[in-house]
Amino acid sequence: MFKKDIDFLGKRKLAMIFSSILLLVAIGSLIVNGLKLGIDFTGGTLVEIGYKKAADLTTLRKTLDESGFDDATVQNFGTSRDVLIRLKPKEGVSNAELSTQVLEAVNKTSAEKAVIRRVEFVGPQVGDELTQDGGLALLYSMFGILLYVAWRFEYKFSLGSVAALIHDVVITLGVFSVLQLEFDLTVLAAILAVIGYSLNDTIVVYDRIRENFRGLRIDSSSEVMNISLNQTLSRTLMTSLTTILVLLALAFLGGEIIHNFAIALLIGVGIGTYSSIYIASPVVLSLGISKEDLMIPEREGQEIDDMP
Repeated sequence: MFKKDIDFLGKRKLAMIFSSILLLVAIGSLIVNGLKLGIDFTGGTLVEIGYKKAADLTTLRKTLDESGFDDATVQNFGTSRDVLIRLKPKEGVSNAELSTQVLEAVNKTSAEKAVIRRVEFVGPQVGDELTQDGGLALLYSMFGILLYVAWRFEYKFSLGSVAALIHDVVITLGVFSVLQLEFDLTVLAAILAVIGYSLNDTIVVYDRIRENFRGLRIDSSSEVMNISLNQTLSRTLMTSLTTILVLLALAFLGGEIIHNFAIALLIGVGIGTYSSIYIASPVVLSLGISKEDLMIPEREGQEIDDMP
């Protein structure tokens, strides 16, 4: 079993330094490099082609790269015989011309000729709207969490949980920026899922902290919080490890369509487990949480009501 007397909060300064370095790198990369946005956000062309037999996606990607479509995303759509090709917009090339060039490229080295099933164009205006809506979704979720945790626990806990969530989101986005992994709607969905996962982990820790503040006869806030973190450690690690095992299977075996989705969740789950221990709780401690903040207020006449 796991060790139960780890001094988590005694190492909070080292954790804060480590987190600050990660945040600085992430923010710096986001400012300098930005995110490699997919066509969901930038706009572009979707070309669906079909074969009589199962398509070889590796050969298709290589053929498109050699034909100048190195930014194309190729994935199966529905069946192994149907292929969806996503292309970023090209200046001076119409939608019809682009689809024709793609068809010529994939048929150039293929014994079996592909046929076009459909062609769709995603305009930049739609991409801008998705970018704005995605950002608003993150802001609204953070604000809702702030209100919920403040109502359920205490406002100091809400500030700690939001600080941990911002920490998790920024670092996850920073990894995508540093590695220049494509950021599309599936990754945005993963970011929102990370917020939910990290919050759930933090709420479990906070709930135990509240119980121990009310039940333990210990005046030291840091000692009570350390005991609570150790008591929830086994649950935290087991939940994270089982989730990571599933995400590893999705990342390596799930195919290209959900690869970046699984990568975003892997990063988020890992950093979320860390932040629930070393960010959420130390922030609450630094705000001066005490036993008095969490005690249930006694109603007037409570002594009379409790009499037999």
